[in-house]
Amino acid sequence: MTHLLNPWSALGAPHGPTVVRAEGAHFWDTEGRRYLDFASQLVNVNIGHQHPRLVAAVQEQAGKLCTLAPALGCEVRAEAARLISEVAPPGLDTVFFTNSGAEANENALRMARLHTGRHKVLTAYRSYHGATAGALTLTGEPRRWAGEPGIPGVVHFWGPYPYRSSFHAESPEQECERALTHLREVLTMEGEHTVAAIFLETVVGTNGVLVPPDGYLDGVRALCDEFGILLVADEVMAGFGRCGEWFAVDRWRVRPDLITFAKGVNSGYVPLGGVIMADEVAETFRARAYPGGLTYSGHPLACASAVASIQIFHEEDIVARARRTGEEVIGPALRQLAGRHPSVGEIRGLGVFWALELVSDRETRQPLVPFNATGQQASPMAEFAAACRDGGVWPFTHFNCAYLTPPCTIGADEVLEGIAVLDQALKVADQYYTGAQG
Repeated sequence: MTHLLNPWSALGAPHGPTVVRAEGAHFWDTEGRRYLDFASQLVNVNIGHQHPRLVAAVQEQAGKLCTLAPALGCEVRAEAARLISEVAPPGLDTVFFTNSGAEANENALRMARLHTGRHKVLTAYRSYHGATAGALTLTGEPRRWAGEPGIPGVVHFWGPYPYRSSFHAESPEQECERALTHLREVLTMEGEHTVAAIFLETVVGTNGVLVPPDGYLDGVRALCDEFGILLVADEVMAGFGRCGEWFAVDRWRVRPDLITFAKGVNSGYVPLGGVIMADEVAETFRARAYPGGLTYSGHPLACASAVASIQIFHEEDIVARARRTGEEVIGPALRQLAGRHPSVGEIRGLGVFWALELVSDRETRQPLVPFNATGQQASPMAEFAAACRDGGVWPFTHFNCAYLTPPCTIGADEVLEGIAVLDQALKVADQYYTGAQG
């Protein structure tokens, strides 16, 4: 590891364990230690590790055709686009392939500006859209700071977050109403006629698994329709079964103009992302060339893995399975967990996409660690994560939230095995609790 600089890491920082094999919801390191992958790596291994049919599909494609320029015809590329459009909301029938979610958001941004002839883009503060220049500017949280100044024309706003309402709301309904009023006011002050798109993570990911209150996405859709603005749903993390739907927007029956995807489309077996375009946006590029492209757009190995993955999703009913796992196993178990640990302020989630927000005082909702904490200030969360690893669970934490985002294919017994480890690890967080007990 001497010559390797890891993402979001200092060169001298310690590395995680070296992994030698993985299967299903588990992976093993060089010491033979087994971990239950409650993070799905980076919330992307939706189909589980080393699914034999997915591995075989990549191997078979490698034997036929490893790579091909995007301008040349490729059957597996066309088939991947067809299958993706079939599971997208009605009227989103065209796919532009990229290599990642960040690149997908970059291209969605460009498409929105070209389609509307406008330059401004609105996006939420509690959001993450990727680490390339434009996607990082779209991002609303601290990871964007080191990349500033960013691209021009991006304006941030506050989205709904009932537990920590920026609008002093007292109910989800009130939060929805006030968040939409705020968004309308931002549009007014920025000039609605200058705004090309509103970007939203349908369910906010690493900033807390913030499930929008019912009516919010409909309200944003209505604002976009009123002012001729495109609605872009960033489903890089929330899509392909993660929320118990093909795409999280399906839960609210909202039709975006553009959907960006990556991660779960093929569980990251080969890098792949893309943009799904509504027909009216695609029509913009019917005769007019789209001014963008990537050497590896629609890479044959990646597309072969996407084709196999979607087929497996259908045949193994993985979307419905993820929904049931959330409703019948994860949700009930986490609610019981919260009752035993004062440090759990709130649990939120859908499907296999959940967060536990940890606090030092339930009444005041004081976060267990400060916002964007580092060093000693972050130690309570670091100790909690270490306790999870000691118990054989690979955790995912960010700020004061602990996440439960296992593969969509995880079994109920494996979920409960992992939650039992969380139960023990939360005793560490409870030691930092300073509020009233009971």
